Amino acid sequence: MARFKHYITNHATKLRYLLIGTINTAIDFGILFMLTWLISTPKELANIISTTIAFSFSFVANRSFTFRSRTGNVRRQLLLFTLVTLFGLWVIQTIIIALLAPIFISFNFSQPVALFISKLIATVASLIWNYLLYTNVVFKD
Repeated sequence: MARFKHYITNHATKLRYLLIGTINTAIDFGILFMLTWLISTPKELANIISTTIAFSFSFVANRSFTFRSRTGNVRRQLLLFTLVTLFGLWVIQTIIIALLAPIFISFNFSQPVALFISKLIATVASLIWNYLLYTNVVFKD
């Protein structure tokens, strides 16, 4: 019975994480494309701005809703969350976008489409990175 409860809890956590991740992604993508298309912000800077805004929502939502962390040192969790998330957003995503966008452009994709596909791939990579570290380090029971 305990094994079944763990199985259900684990899957429920993953579903909540996907929901929050979807909302974060919508915030991130929306701001990224508004900045790049409407005011011609360089894609790397726009990515840092959009991910920073999504980050603020993400900590609160993941701590309280996804992982239901009611105990633990909030400052420690915030510090670890920040380190894990920013590495995923600013290092992993920026590298993937910088590497993939030119490849897609070389295949005659338009710059916005190349950026969109690159950002999508980068987002999936950082979501996996984040989930693994949030579960095992940041909000670990």
